[in-house]
Amino acid sequence: MRVRKTIMMLSTLMLAASLTACSGGSGGNGGNGNASGNGNNADATASNNATASNNAAASNNTGSAEEDTSSPEMDFDMGGRTIKVVSWWDMTIGEDNPDNIQRKKNLEELEKKHNFKMEFVAVDYGEYQQKVVASLLAGEPLGDIVRLGKNYTIPSLVQQDLLWPVDEYTKNTKVFNPKATEFMSYNGRGYAFSEGQGNLITGIFYNRTLLNKLGIKSPQDYVNEDNWNWDTFTQVAKDANKDTNNDGKLDTWGLASAGFMDPALVSNETSLTSGDKQNLDDPKTVEVFNFLSKLATEKVARPTEGGDWTEPGQFFRQGNTLMYAGAMYEIGGLKTDMKDYDIGFVPFPKGPSATAYHSAEGAFQALTIPKSVENPDQLVYIWEKINDIDSIYDYADQASLESNFTDEKDIQNARDAGAGMLVLDSATFPKFPYYEMIGELTSGNSVSTVIDKYKAQAQAAIDEVYKK
Repeated sequence: MRVRKTIMMLSTLMLAASLTACSGGSGGNGGNGNASGNGNNADATASNNATASNNAAASNNTGSAEEDTSSPEMDFDMGGRTIKVVSWWDMTIGEDNPDNIQRKKNLEELEKKHNFKMEFVAVDYGEYQQKVVASLLAGEPLGDIVRLGKNYTIPSLVQQDLLWPVDEYTKNTKVFNPKATEFMSYNGRGYAFSEGQGNLITGIFYNRTLLNKLGIKSPQDYVNEDNWNWDTFTQVAKDANKDTNNDGKLDTWGLASAGFMDPALVSNETSLTSGDKQNLDDPKTVEVFNFLSKLATEKVARPTEGGDWTEPGQFFRQGNTLMYAGAMYEIGGLKTDMKDYDIGFVPFPKGPSATAYHSAEGAFQALTIPKSVENPDQLVYIWEKINDIDSIYDYADQASLESNFTDEKDIQNARDAGAGMLVLDSATFPKFPYYEMIGELTSGNSVSTVIDKYKAQAQAAIDEVYKK
């Protein structure tokens, strides 16, 4: 897995070796906005984006090695301008790995050639959205390149003509992830860019140590058979619900929680919304609702003990619960808290209407350029040339995945899940009855009743944002 390209100078490789020896990896960021507790996590996001391979060239997943889609050289003078890059973490390029060393060198050369300085500005996550949106509305953006979340950008900020479309400048698939621009699109134009998406991985963590103790069939076996679906997932969870000491009470459980709406939706290739329309009565969505209802009525998951959204993760950490639907940014904490356990990873199982494995992302974010900022083409060009490198990694997120997993199958599962990432938009609509529906479905209320009750409310929440 650690195939290294030999295209860099010997001195750089020597420095890289010393840096690699003393540096560790980190997990990727999630942010699903779902009921399993995988919500926004600023610290995890910051840690993830400091990791080398998370920003590795997107061509490892999406582009062709033979196709040169890079922008032609541009000659311009920015007159000593300071380009501010704003995010909720410090995006300053470090020297912690060979790829970042090359990026930093590229930036320094670009600063000299085009007469500018780049400054990276971090704004506290808790007040980030309010501050950046207020600055955009006032025509005084906090930066020239600003990270924004899709759920408050599309369509609201774009409808107000506050951002430049950038899709015509992001053709270099060695640098830019086409899906990022696609996800942040409106009326056929893309308004954001990002280097990759390998960090946006969600799926099922499972306790291999407990699995071996229970002696049941592994989720990985079902993946190997191409038979990892909702039915086999449910069977594994039921098989792990055991009374191992014969006291009449369960003391091991198969599933930490059954309230994972977002992973279930993307695993069946559907969503609660479709553009400006509610999608609750779509047949694929109905299948999801029936699945969640079945898990609840058959009492497949470990019952809640009245905890908050962190409860499923805490259940898993106790070592007596087999599976937990989570995000890759959590793996570092899980390994720290579960040192005596071997943790595996498989994608969320396929639904009956799905053709592939998927990761769920309910709070997608990417970089944008405010409309009041001049020369967006030059800014995207600079970003491209900073990140247009010959990566030493074979695929995006390689370093962090290999540091967190020793089993090649876990790594491949994570890559498969990440490659199929889908973005969900229900969080775009503040009054969308998301948690209310989860509550009713997991309480055993009939699917048809839930749909009939919330369909109009869901559409009204969408219409409010789309100003209909």
